[in-house]
Amino acid sequence: MISRVTMQTTSAAAQRGVQANAAKLAEAQLRANTLQKNVRLSDDPAAAADSMAVRATQTQAAQYGRNIDSGNTWMTMANGALDSSVTLLQRVQFLSIQGANGSLSQEGKNAIAAELDSLHEELLVHANTKVLGRNIFAGNSGANNAFEDGAPPTFTGADGSVVTRRISAESTLRVDADGAAIFGTGASSVFGLISKLSAEVLAGSPASATIDEVNAALNNVIDKRSELGARHAVLLRAKETNITSQLDLETDRANIEDLDLGQAILELKTQELAYQASLSVTSKVLQTTLMDFLR
Repeated sequence: MISRVTMQTTSAAAQRGVQANAAKLAEAQLRANTLQKNVRLSDDPAAAADSMAVRATQTQAAQYGRNIDSGNTWMTMANGALDSSVTLLQRVQFLSIQGANGSLSQEGKNAIAAELDSLHEELLVHANTKVLGRNIFAGNSGANNAFEDGAPPTFTGADGSVVTRRISAESTLRVDADGAAIFGTGASSVFGLISKLSAEVLAGSPASATIDEVNAALNNVIDKRSELGARHAVLLRAKETNITSQLDLETDRANIEDLDLGQAILELKTQELAYQASLSVTSKVLQTTLMDFLR
């Protein structure tokens, strides 16, 4: 059975062809403009689900990166403060030995005691180092200083109050330092020790027990600095891992979402050619009328 074909059906078919090619051309133009494989979620639901999952993981990795940078700031500041504290305590150690010299004049004793007092104040400044207004050596304490000035200075931190940062999905890391463990508290703190040393030098010469305490305090600060350095090394390794992870995730996202520029241009040109061909064919078909056959 042969279907009846009229000019109207021919015209309608031609128009449908033109409209279909115009739609494909518009789609190709949209892809070329956005350089995205799937402009709408409905274009490829599976790819859209993968894209959302990768982007969620990217958001987490970016947050871990910010956490690591924040932790790095804390630990760098703490390392600097402890380096300076070690230098000051080494000077205290030297002065304790010098003050034990029995032939030292009173003027010399006065000078040593004055320098010890100065070192005491300088050490207190480093113990009260802050990051963005927060005390590095007092955990989550909201006090103005980790060590409030006094005789001896008072530690304001609380036991178990620590500052941590999540550096990956599996781990967190402490980024502050325990001021009580490093500098001590009360009369047995390094501040109390320096004050006692100063008084003993003025009175005559420091006791051997005091010199031993100075040595122990210095070694303790050096040990704590080493512990902090080990944690800092963990943080820096986590930073490298996070950067690598972010690069890998960006590659995954690009593979899912991004359209190659050459492919986009090729598709656009192909659709332009198809559209122009359909227009040309349609114009020729619609030009033919009954009068053309009757001439």
